[in-house]
Amino acid sequence: MLRSLYSGVSGMRGFQTKLDVIGNNIANVNTAGFKAGRVMFKDILSQSMSGVTAPVEGEQGGVNAKQVGLGVTISAIDTIHTAGSAQTTNVPTDLRLDGDGFFVVSPTGAPENAFLTRAGNFNVDATGFLVNSDGLFVLSADGEPIQIDPETVTAFSIGQDGSILPVNADGTTGDAIAQVGVAKVINPGGLEKVGGNLYRMTPNANPEAALDLGAAADEERGTGSIIAGQLEMSNVDLTNEFTDMIVAQRGFQANSRIITTSDSILEEVVNLKR
Repeated sequence: MLRSLYSGVSGMRGFQTKLDVIGNNIANVNTAGFKAGRVMFKDILSQSMSGVTAPVEGEQGGVNAKQVGLGVTISAIDTIHTAGSAQTTNVPTDLRLDGDGFFVVSPTGAPENAFLTRAGNFNVDATGFLVNSDGLFVLSADGEPIQIDPETVTAFSIGQDGSILPVNADGTTGDAIAQVGVAKVINPGGLEKVGGNLYRMTPNANPEAALDLGAAADEERGTGSIIAGQLEMSNVDLTNEFTDMIVAQRGFQANSRIITTSDSILEEVVNLKR
């Protein structure tokens, strides 16, 4: 069987995956905190037709190896953690991270089963807890759920270091209630997407999957500051996505042409019997 036939099949499979990733990027072009993905390819093991011949001084020169490639496969599907554009909402509980950190949310309020997110569209529930749109508790720098007592605090503001400052009846600012926590991730590309704008910590993101939770606006940690009243939108660039879509479509068509051409050659070989 012709090697080109299987090479064409591998190419079509690869570009199908690329189109899947592009489609997901475009679908999430307006998703807050979404990070685009990209597909990287690598060639499959090549078949050697002849080996290398070393040069012999004064007798003959060297001869390169003759190798035939056997197709392509997926090398990696990367998540691009560049910053998205800022959208001003003027909602006090909408937060944007101006840096490389992540907000930490937990379904139980404990850091042991917490998730990371860049989507800062938070709100205060009926009991005063700061939660995300799915009801997960936003954790403080101390790893505790943040609760704002609705009976004593009627208004508040959030500073760049994440401090939640109550506003008194006379307009003065009181002492900080809590401080929104920010997690530092050494390798954001190693985080696992779990849906709902959430990431799960993995051993390839931080050593031993440790949750490095602390305060924002810390120059030593480099997690960036918190901007209240703004949201970080998707970092998907539609111009690049549509360009990649055209390339993927033409690549798929070219590989399908390889298969049809190989099939025509095989048909001619079969017809030799006639």
